[in-house]
Amino acid sequence: MRLTSKGRYAVRAMLDLTTHSNGNPVRLQEISQRQNISLHYLEQLFRKLRNGQSVKSVRGPGGGYVLARSMDQITIKDILDCVGENINPAKDILGTEAESASTVEFHLSKNYFQNLGLIMREYLSTTSLGDLMRKAKDIEIEAKTEETTAQVEVAPAAQVESTIGMTSAIRNPIGEINQ
Repeated sequence: MRLTSKGRYAVRAMLDLTTHSNGNPVRLQEISQRQNISLHYLEQLFRKLRNGQSVKSVRGPGGGYVLARSMDQITIKDILDCVGENINPAKDILGTEAESASTVEFHLSKNYFQNLGLIMREYLSTTSLGDLMRKAKDIEIEAKTEETTAQVEVAPAAQVESTIGMTSAIRNPIGEINQ
């Protein structure tokens, strides 16, 4: 599988839309500036995302794009499928090679890569925008905790006591989201 910039940019743009929407339309110009992605390229991607029913467009003043479904109902696989990203690692094992190769090794490798494709599709199908957004919040909490810990190491004794009280209220995430 080779994920192209089309797929990576589509996922980034959808995460940006999810982060900055709050139920209101987000203009592509804003996403373009924040993510440093060409506006023209985003227009092409969002046309495909709209046709794939992942986003809705809102016309008029204050218009832009909003998610067509809840962030928990839009999977990464949905996004990649909308923009035409091929995630099949066995896509090249077809045609004349398959017709002429009848060795055990060919069939073993073909089956292996077909199974890998199934696992990848399952993985991408079980990760939603909502999962990634929750993961982002966990990362922000970890960063704040690390920042507070760094401050404790250089803080005077009086500040250490008050900072320790603050950090104990913030728990590190117990596990990872299965992405």
